[in-house]
Amino acid sequence: MSRTDTYRVDECIDTGCVIAGAGPGGLMLGLLLARAGIDVTIVEKHADFLRDFRGDTIHPSTLEVMSELGLLEGLLALPHTEAPRLHAEIGGRDVTLADFSRLPTKCRFIAFMPQWDFLDYVAREAEKLPNFRLVMSAAAVALIEERNRVVGLRARTPNGELAVRANLVVGADGRQSVICQQAGLEVERFGAPRDVLWMKLSHAPDDPPYTMGHGGPRQGFVMIDRGDYWQCGYVVRKGSFAEVKAQGIDAFRAAVSSVSPLPADRMQEVRSWNDVHLLSIRIDRLKRWWRPGLLCIGDAAHAMSPIGGFGVNLAIQDAVAAANLLAEPLARGRVEDRHLAAVEARRSFPTKVTQKLQLMMQRDRRRRDSDEPRREGPPAFMRHIARWPTLAHLAGRLVGLGIRPEHVRWGKS
Repeated sequence: MSRTDTYRVDECIDTGCVIAGAGPGGLMLGLLLARAGIDVTIVEKHADFLRDFRGDTIHPSTLEVMSELGLLEGLLALPHTEAPRLHAEIGGRDVTLADFSRLPTKCRFIAFMPQWDFLDYVAREAEKLPNFRLVMSAAAVALIEERNRVVGLRARTPNGELAVRANLVVGADGRQSVICQQAGLEVERFGAPRDVLWMKLSHAPDDPPYTMGHGGPRQGFVMIDRGDYWQCGYVVRKGSFAEVKAQGIDAFRAAVSSVSPLPADRMQEVRSWNDVHLLSIRIDRLKRWWRPGLLCIGDAAHAMSPIGGFGVNLAIQDAVAAANLLAEPLARGRVEDRHLAAVEARRSFPTKVTQKLQLMMQRDRRRRDSDEPRREGPPAFMRHIARWPTLAHLAGRLVGLGIRPEHVRWGKS
């Protein structure tokens, strides 16, 4: 994959829309706008998409979008694992947490696919369009403003600074968004009492058929089947990674083995702390997603907990809604504040409800900090689903479709 266009120092590009960040939301928005006839430029700070331990769940709502674009068949031709249900181990018993079999969609499953494969596929399809430009190794560093309106951005590249002027700037550059910081957008933060320690473990033919697992008091263990290996996440108390490391790698292996359904000797594959990657969980959202000439979507607008794998799919839903509402104003060459406010109004409710559900899935602080045995065990929502299995279909709808799923208006196949 080579996307190394060469630009002169201080060169300026004029485009209809410039997007910072070639993640799921940014690439999907770029593809949709380009299909609607808008000139689009995306700047991405990395040289490629090959970063591990990123969200790789593609929900039925996203698969439906890909179907509407005529891209589903090509996507599913890539290596992936299909999960018509999500399972958990609770008290030694396998429980279905979410069942997608009754969804009113073409694909009634979650597809587990390395995110770099998904991003590369969307980028390849977008690059077939003459009005789409993807610039890799270009980190957005500043906004260009005129008369209290954002009119472009500046990006740092190996060849110097690149200026991109546009009718609309979109921040899709993740939870550490430079665009949000430069725009001075205010963030509202919510409690997130957990972190996740990710690691890779090999996949053996006789391993349990889980796509998600949970076990043990207070600790969770997540397994994502990536074909030839498991992507495993060990859930720990917020900010406790230093304490875990202080106890030594052998103690860590033993702790993970106590909640993992895999053989204990599998943890010997974690040879050092270099094999363990910290994901600091955050739940937050912008109080306002836009300024004149600028809009934020995806993690840049609302950081999600990895619970339910909502982040990637909410970003794509944001992108579809933004394209639906902004393609016409962009075609006319003027995006007004009311258009940007309409995007936020459309996507704010699903974001708030999803974050509320994620917060409800976590124990309250008093219970998390207590050592009383009666307060140990899996979260309450898991216990309820284990008790009433029909709730798995409701959970499947919430996880699979989310709140207010979007449908492609521009650029359909």
